[in-house]
Amino acid sequence: MKLNKTSKMVYMSLLVSMALILSIIERMIPVPFVTPGAKLGLANLVIIISVYTLDNYKESFTVLILRIFLATMLGGSVSNLLYSFTGGVLSFIATLVVKELGGKHVSIIGVSASAAVFHNVGQLLAASLVLDNIGVFLYLPLLSIAGIVTGIFIGISANYLLDHLSKLPQFKGSVYSKG
Repeated sequence: MKLNKTSKMVYMSLLVSMALILSIIERMIPVPFVTPGAKLGLANLVIIISVYTLDNYKESFTVLILRIFLATMLGGSVSNLLYSFTGGVLSFIATLVVKELGGKHVSIIGVSASAAVFHNVGQLLAASLVLDNIGVFLYLPLLSIAGIVTGIFIGISANYLLDHLSKLPQFKGSVYSKG
């Protein structure tokens, strides 16, 4: 995506705003999962979109960090910050690794599902450090199943949105396409 500096800053601000709104909305949704604490990861939809539309990963990482800190300031706690930060950073790393190594062989859906699983790993890592108990990783199989399902949902949504973004003049040729 080739935008001037001001347009890029506005676009990144819009991404942060959308991720923040989705994060706040998600807090209000009661989660009917069998796994307590599992969420849909709606804000991760915006992070996936940023990875595929921004010029470099540093910009996408900036969107992620701003979303995490602003969401914490608007109703989170220090523990929320710790879990969101470790899960978000590990998820972001997984996103980049799977996207780059998988190339055309891994779809956005696969990238998103792997990111969701690694988000859970990051949160369990933070919990194990806080609780000084590695036993929390026994929860990983249940969280992984929930993460794969929600990751697929987010990946399908991202694929749909990127298809439509690719029709806009600002995104022609720069957005991931299926073909």
